Amino acid sequence: MIAISRFRVPGDGSAFRAGADAVVAQFASSPGSLGAELVQNLDDPELWAIVSRWADVGSYRRAFSGTEAKLVLIPLLSLAIDEPSAFAEPSSVGENRPRGTLS
Repeated sequence: MIAISRFRVPGDGSAFRAGADAVVAQFASSPGSLGAELVQNLDDPELWAIVSRWADVGSYRRAFSGTEAKLVLIPLLSLAIDEPSAFAEPSSVGENRPRGTLS
């Protein structure tokens, strides 16, 4: 599976990059991580994303466990554009229901 967190970052992004680089390093060192990278949009320089690849959704969710992970991940990821961010191959998704309709 992949996770894509997009950010709107005004200016040159220098303040954002320090936190984003720390998130990428944290993700990359997490068990089940297949890689993580910080990317910038080619057409809109204020649009950035952190793209991470995972062995499975459980590995991604476990990456948020522990105090150190929370201290690195939550402050920056809470600034992401509010949109669904986890993606998987269609054959592995199953029935996909919008947020709030899981009853």
